[in-house]
Amino acid sequence: MEQVGITNFKQLSEQTGVSKKQILHLRRGKIKQMRVEVLLALGSTLGVSVNELIEWFSGETSSPVLSTREQFERESLYIIESWLLQWPTVVSAIEQNPELPAQRVIKLLNPFEKLLKFWRVERIGQVGEVVTYNPQQHQLLSGNVEPEPTVKVRYVGYRHGNKLLYRAKVEPID
Repeated sequence: MEQVGITNFKQLSEQTGVSKKQILHLRRGKIKQMRVEVLLALGSTLGVSVNELIEWFSGETSSPVLSTREQFERESLYIIESWLLQWPTVVSAIEQNPELPAQRVIKLLNPFEKLLKFWRVERIGQVGEVVTYNPQQHQLLSGNVEPEPTVKVRYVGYRHGNKLLYRAKVEPID
C-alpha cells in the first residue's frame, strides 16, 4: 500500500470507495468472500491484479484460489468494467432521447475492442474496404466473382490466431 501512497486501511477505504466493513473482511483474510467489483476497485487503486491482491491478503498463491476460468472471467470483467457500469445508463438515455448522437455511444464500445485484443481476436477487413477476394477469408453475399476479383467488405469477419471464427461477408464490385 505504501508504494501507492496509502499509509493505512482507513485511507484505502476512502480512496477506493470501499466500505470499512469490506476493508475489515480484507484484513481478516476473508478476501475470497468479497465481491468482484470490490476486488477490482482495490486492485485498480493499488495498481495490482486481483490475483496479487488475493496473494497479499490471504497468504495463499493464486493458483489454488482461482481456477483458470475464474481468472479469465475476472480479467475480462476488469477490461469491460467501464462499459458494464455505463451501458445501462446509456440505454436509458437513448430510450428517453432517441435523438442522442450515436458518436457519443461509440466511445463506450472501446472496452470491447480492448477485450478482443486481449483475447487475440483479429478483425478480417473493415466495413467498406475494397480487397481482393479470398475464399478462405471471405463469403460472397451475392453474385459470382471473376478471376482476380475485387470485392467490398459489407460485414467484417474474425479470426483467433490461425483459426477462422467468421468469414468477412463481401459483395462484388461492379
